[in-house]
Amino acid sequence: MTAKIKPAKGAPYARILGVGGYRPTRVVPNEEILKHIDSSDEWIRSRSGIATRHWAGPDETVAEMSLEASGKAVADAGISPDQINAVVISTVSHFKQTPSIATEIADRLGAGRAAAFDINAGCAGFGYGLTLAKGMVTEGSAEHVLVLGTERLSDLTDLTDRSTAFLFGDGAGAVVVGPSEEPGIGPSIWGSEGDKRDVIAQTVPWDAYRDGEVEKFPAIRQEGQTVFRWAVFEMAKVAQEALDAAGVGPEDLDVFIPHQANLRIVDSMVKTLRLPESVAVARDVESTGNTSAASIPLAMERMLATGQAKSGDTALVIGFGAGLVYAATVVTLP
Repeated sequence: MTAKIKPAKGAPYARILGVGGYRPTRVVPNEEILKHIDSSDEWIRSRSGIATRHWAGPDETVAEMSLEASGKAVADAGISPDQINAVVISTVSHFKQTPSIATEIADRLGAGRAAAFDINAGCAGFGYGLTLAKGMVTEGSAEHVLVLGTERLSDLTDLTDRSTAFLFGDGAGAVVVGPSEEPGIGPSIWGSEGDKRDVIAQTVPWDAYRDGEVEKFPAIRQEGQTVFRWAVFEMAKVAQEALDAAGVGPEDLDVFIPHQANLRIVDSMVKTLRLPESVAVARDVESTGNTSAASIPLAMERMLATGQAKSGDTALVIGFGAGLVYAATVVTLP
């Protein structure tokens, strides 16, 4: 006789319960970048909107930044660390291939024997993690999931590359996803365009550096104009799909939190989506730079802390980057 498998049963819905972030103490203005490239503060600001970024010091490791952000998110959610059942971290700048940094965070945070793993989805990593967390909560494999985006992109920045030297920053952003009686995270519109995987990429593989084939440590490079066009036109379509899937119109939105890649991309998406002036728009990139997977939760935390957004607001979030990968959804802010 074939055994019948009991169906999984979790919460009816999931939502973000708390958010936390960590920004390294060192603030790096454009003037410091200009010591290495032939450019100007005006050029950098006009192309990216970036005035400053945070770079991590020797003690501000991926693990330490993750712990700081996690502690704030757990406290904001009003739960204890031992109530976390899973830890998902998106990062490309943790240089140990194994074990995952998530296992260290789960242990040091006090999450006990929580499931823990890393993902690599570039600047869309937070959205990927959020989608996985929602599934865990509603499927029943976890009640509370800690989702992090943590990056030390200063370690992967070529300061002599005029096209990227000014872009990247460091930091960690975290949210706790848990059960809800009402939908708090909409359907995810996510995917990849792998035929464009070389548009944003590491300059050389690790083994090429190890074997002495190249002298420069690997860094992140990108084809700026191609990325800009893709983000503005294709990602606006994905954002609209996320709104449609959630049954939310632009007029229903309170907040727009796109990946903080470039202020020109942010402003162009606002126009393409025809967002009303009443919608608060995250522009954290001006002072934080591009922190990849950390950028959305960091911007979310800042908007809530400064009063630009408030608990219960309806927000559209979208991440996009290397792969090329993307993920968008509509959420209720914690």
